[in-house]
Amino acid sequence: MKITAIPAVTRLIRTALEEDCGNGDVTTAATIPEDAVAHGRYIAKEDGILCGMPVVRAVFDEIDPDIALKVNFSEGQSFKKGDILAEVSGNARSVLTGERVGLNLLQHMSAIATATSAAVKQVEGYKAKITDTRKTTPGMRYLEKLAVRVGGGTNHRFNLSDGVLIKDNHIFAAGSVTAAIEAARKSVPHTLKIEVEVEDFQQLDEALKAGADIIMLDNMSCEDMKKAVDTVNGRAVLEASGNMGERDLREVAATGVDIISIGALTHSVKALDISLKFRLV
Repeated sequence: MKITAIPAVTRLIRTALEEDCGNGDVTTAATIPEDAVAHGRYIAKEDGILCGMPVVRAVFDEIDPDIALKVNFSEGQSFKKGDILAEVSGNARSVLTGERVGLNLLQHMSAIATATSAAVKQVEGYKAKITDTRKTTPGMRYLEKLAVRVGGGTNHRFNLSDGVLIKDNHIFAAGSVTAAIEAARKSVPHTLKIEVEVEDFQQLDEALKAGADIIMLDNMSCEDMKKAVDTVNGRAVLEASGNMGERDLREVAATGVDIISIGALTHSVKALDISLKFRLV
C-alpha cells in the first residue's frame, strides 16, 4: 500500500509544504532558471537505519510527479556514514522546493527506526518485545509508529479507542483498581483487552484478581519486576514502563516481562544527519 493511501499522511505532507512554502520559494525563483534540471544525492552523515523514502517520494509527488527518485537502500536497511542513500533528479526549482520537508521527515523517521533497532538488539535472546507509546508528535503518529515497526519494534495503542488502558488517574477517579476494571468490563466490547497500570504489589494483586488482561508495571525496579513475573506466572501479559529509555533494557528483559514500552523512541530522538547535495545538469 502506498504511503499516500493513508489520509493522515497526505494531510501531513500538504500541511508541511504549505507551512514551508508560504506564497512560494522566492529564493529559488530568483536564482534558479525555470527550466534548470538538477541531480542530487542523499548522503548519510552518520550510521543508521533507513526509514522514510516513500514519504520523500510522496512529498515530491505533491510538487512535481516528474521528479525521479532512485533509492539505493531498502526501508529498514542499515547504512554507514558516507553512503549515498538515494538520488533525485528533475526540475531544479521543484527539487529545491521539496528538499526541506522531505529531509525533515526522512531524518526524523530514520532516527526513530535507528533508536528502535538499537533497543531491539539490546533485548535479543529474551522474549520481551520493544514497543512504542502514544507519546508522539501531534499529527505525526502514523509515520512515527511506522518508523518503530521499520526498526524492528512493535506498536502499542494507536489511539484511545484501540484498547482499555487504566492508569493512575482512572484508578483515582474510579476509587480502586478493582472498581476501574469492573467498570470497564461492563462497558467495553469483549473484543477489547483491558490493561491496568500498577505501582505496587497491592495493586498488582488487585489487577490479577479482577482479571486484567495486561498489567503495566510502572517505574518498578528490576528486582520488583522479577518478583511480579513470578507472582503473575503467566496469568496476564506484563509490560514494563516508566523511563525505559534511560534503563538497561537487557536487565529489564532478563526479569521475564513480555513487553518493554519506551516513549523516548518517538518523543526524544535526535534527527539523523542526512544531507541532500545537488548540482545542475
